[in-house]
Amino acid sequence: MSYDVNDGDLVLCVDASPNHVTGEAVPLVAGETYRVWTVLPFLCPCGRSDALLDVGVGFAWCQTRFRLLPKPKSRKKVERKESAPKELEPVDRGG
Repeated sequence: MSYDVNDGDLVLCVDASPNHVTGEAVPLVAGETYRVWTVLPFLCPCGRSDALLDVGVGFAWCQTRFRLLPKPKSRKKVERKESAPKELEPVDRGG
């Protein structure tokens, strides 16, 4: 494989050109992000990758159509102090 991709990873579609075998249009959109459902360890018929990716659109696509996106960095959760209600002074309305 050109890069190590696993189930659940996010990938960016960089090649939505027609199917190179049949010439049919593909339902992928260049620039769209997809989540990998399954990595199928089969050689692509084009010979450019040794895995097909199932991203929930169509069946499975050559791994060369996608680029792996970096995993989001976890943010440190900031704990908030519990604030006590402010004491209000009564207002003399001079009634």
